[in-house]
Amino acid sequence: MEFRFNMHPLFRARIVRINNSLLPTGFVAQSRRVALDATAQISEIINTIGSMSAQAQGLSVPVTTAQKLRNSDHHIYLMFESNDRNGLVVGILKVGRKSLYVFDPSGETVNVTAPCVLDFYVHESRQRGGLGRELFEHMLREENIQPDELAIDRPSEKLLGFLQKHYGLSKKIPQMNNFVVYEGFFASKAQNSTDIDGRRMHITAR
Repeated sequence: MEFRFNMHPLFRARIVRINNSLLPTGFVAQSRRVALDATAQISEIINTIGSMSAQAQGLSVPVTTAQKLRNSDHHIYLMFESNDRNGLVVGILKVGRKSLYVFDPSGETVNVTAPCVLDFYVHESRQRGGLGRELFEHMLREENIQPDELAIDRPSEKLLGFLQKHYGLSKKIPQMNNFVVYEGFFASKAQNSTDIDGRRMHITAR
């Protein structure tokens, strides 16, 4: 999608990472005015593509907004496509660590701190061209994680199909919340005991 301003100065790479500063990682502003303009432009990009992602998923309220990002420790990967005009933003991937209660393979409910995929969208005009996998792979490298280590928030059928096609993820551990986790999720947590705080909930069906 195109915007009214030139995005090339904001995107020094094809994929940039945005944290709660609302500035791309590595962005250097020559003045306070330049920094303020950049954050305003990034905010507009995030709000617009976040709304488009929500619409594509049938959500009434966007998961991703600039204000939500500013008030969190999550971060966003934006994919950019250069052209001879203002450039195009073609994809977004929002990730962050969250404290979750999830069922482990034995049915016990444990509290874990897990990396989560919170929003993932590629513009309809660029889907089925490999951009989604390129964006996802970039995130995995930057975060230094494997796909089965992720908890996926409210995944669409399209995203579930994407994960199965590209990463062989199909065996889900049933959960009581909106998150999906796969077999292998707890194997990585066992190696890093700081991700599991030992608290357990015992839930009895009545």
